[in-house]
Amino acid sequence: MTTTHPAASAAAAAAGGPAAGAAVKAADRAHVFHSWSAQGLIDPLPIAGAEGSYFWDYDGNRYLDFSSQLVNTNIGHQHPKVVAAIQEQAAKLCTLAPGFAVDVRSEAARLIAERTPGDLDKIFFTNGGAEAVENAVRMARLHTGRAKVLSAYRSYHGATAAAINLTGDPRRWPSDTASAGVVHFWGPFLYRSPFHAENEAQECERALAHLEQTIAFEGPQSIAAIILETVPGTAGIMVPPPGYLAGVREICDRYGIVFILDEVMAGFGRTGAWFAADHFGVTPDLLTFAKGVNSGYVPLGGVAISAEIAATFDTRPYPGGLTYSGHPLACASAVATLNAMAEERIVENAAEIGEKVIGPALREIAERHPSVGEVRGLGVFWALDLVRNKETREPLVPYNAAGAANAPMAEFAAACKRGGLWPFVNMNRTHVVPACTVTEAEAKEGLAALDEALTAADAHTV
Repeated sequence: MTTTHPAASAAAAAAGGPAAGAAVKAADRAHVFHSWSAQGLIDPLPIAGAEGSYFWDYDGNRYLDFSSQLVNTNIGHQHPKVVAAIQEQAAKLCTLAPGFAVDVRSEAARLIAERTPGDLDKIFFTNGGAEAVENAVRMARLHTGRAKVLSAYRSYHGATAAAINLTGDPRRWPSDTASAGVVHFWGPFLYRSPFHAENEAQECERALAHLEQTIAFEGPQSIAAIILETVPGTAGIMVPPPGYLAGVREICDRYGIVFILDEVMAGFGRTGAWFAADHFGVTPDLLTFAKGVNSGYVPLGGVAISAEIAATFDTRPYPGGLTYSGHPLACASAVATLNAMAEERIVENAAEIGEKVIGPALREIAERHPSVGEVRGLGVFWALDLVRNKETREPLVPYNAAGAANAPMAEFAAACKRGGLWPFVNMNRTHVVPACTVTEAEAKEGLAALDEALTAADAHTV
């Protein structure tokens, strides 16, 4: 069973202890409607506090956060510089409409533009990633005068109307309005290649050929944009093969298609670079971001816009906006986050921990466990593809498994939590996505707990 931690126990006691936790849970069950859940089948854990790489419950059980919540607390929990910046901004100016020029909004935009690739120097602020995707698609359609958008099957782009249709995973199905102008295609993924490729070069070549054929059959003149997660996140952390993103860029240029990179999850240090696009030397026309820009301390997202697309709206009004676009509290937290990341070498830490600690350890773990089919990732953005059989690569659970069919993954996740590790689990994968601030000691602690928990998955292999 999970054991209590002295510091967490003291903090939990200060927060009111088990009785307070029971009250929080009772109020939650009475009034909170949770996302992506059958309300009567969930059992939310009441959380008393968090700091750095850890959070704890009201019983004093402490968990090492290997999920970064929803892969967004890139600078960890309760970073003092960001907390102070939010407090200072609240004392100065809590909110102001988007039409005004505000110092902290301008500075957040400048710091983001400083780090984006190429000429993506204009920033449209949103409240989160899904709204960023919605607006990027709208900009692309207005800029080109075309309607269709292409996206990959293995993808997640958000839960709002256009974003959920762009999404490739099963969360799209209940809300899919005949794809609403979206055409899906297969992106590269050598381990489970739809192209029968034998190496990365073949996978890249065949994936690009498939994309170009899809464009030909859909009609290039009808396609406004291609949107890709630079490194797909929830769908499996599949780092694209060398040359693939450059190939998509070339195809877009040839047909006048807007190239959108979704960096909502991969951006701001997660891959060991400011943006995942930096690894591939590719500049999109539009880049969406959220999550890591301020570690989710206050809701914030946005679109970084190229000079050409921004010019489309120099004299033509852009028909979109949000009441809380560029909210001062959110922008203050972004400024503090970006400055802290630079001052404390947080992006460099993510790269070093990934290269020297997480990557090597996961590859060793894979050798010891029959349930680990593949290890893939970079920075603090990794996935283990769990299988029933390494030779056949049969997933540990079926695609979109639920109930009894998902029992092996549920048992694995429970084993992680008993060991004090909070995992990120999706379908047949577990993702290793700690904060970009994670220390070597914390990473090794989490990897040891993961190693132990994988014995639960091993029990289901053949």
